[in-house]
Amino acid sequence: GASGNIVRSTDNGSSWDNATSPTSNSLLGVTFANNTFVAVGLSGTIVRSTDNGSSFDNVTSPTENNLMGVGFGNNTFVAVGDSGNIVRSTDNGSSWDNATTDNSTANNLVGVTFGNNTFVAVGWEGNIVRSTDNGSSWDNATSNTTTSSYRVGFGNNTFVGVGANGTIVRSTDNGSSFDNATSPTGNELMGVGFGNNNFVVVGRSSGNIVRSTDNGSSFDNVTSPTGNDLKGVGFGNNTFVVVGLSGNIVRSTDNGSSFDNVTSPTSNDLWEVGFSE
Repeated sequence: GASGNIVRSTDNGSSWDNATSPTSNSLLGVTFANNTFVAVGLSGTIVRSTDNGSSFDNVTSPTENNLMGVGFGNNTFVAVGDSGNIVRSTDNGSSWDNATTDNSTANNLVGVTFGNNTFVAVGWEGNIVRSTDNGSSWDNATSNTTTSSYRVGFGNNTFVGVGANGTIVRSTDNGSSFDNATSPTGNELMGVGFGNNNFVVVGRSSGNIVRSTDNGSSFDNVTSPTGNDLKGVGFGNNTFVVVGLSGNIVRSTDNGSSFDNVTSPTSNDLWEVGFSE
């Protein structure tokens, strides 16, 4: 989160403690794979942990652009950021190189995920790009919106992107094309997660939470226990965990039907959450 803050929970999100962070730069995205947490943030910051998130170390970054999101697939970490910057690592986040983006975008990219051997990244002005070669090269996907998207998730052969003005877009053809889904809100949506056949989406304005039980075709509002802006959502061990401004953490153990507040060890803004199996 803000100022490099990292918190961790070892009891399915019931309680949280601060982890050791090597940076004061804000961290905006995190993911887990191959026994490694990777977090990215402002000024190209990349940090990683190989001890289940107890401590993190800085990694040399190939860019000074802000990195906004990070994903993993096929033994490859991919991070995306300002000016269409895309970087990748094939050695568990130890070293990173720039990916080819000549055919994609100069718009800021904010979120990235992986599914069905495809990376999909979303960003400003409705821009969506995809890669089918483990993030080495990228091409534009077809999208019918110019509204900015901030995060993208994957589940049940469906990509779901969320963003400004309550926009939700989805793809059922491996990210080649996206169509609008029915959204119950006009509020800015900042995070999306998938688990147990449910997409959960969170956003600004009174802790907005919406969810879909039909692969992202339609969404309904969920009662939120907080009025704070919510930024990121993750899933693991049958639990959705959501984080947001002022250190707010909420969790659901009933597939996103209801959420409760959890005591947080920080008042700093939290931007994203990941789970290690």
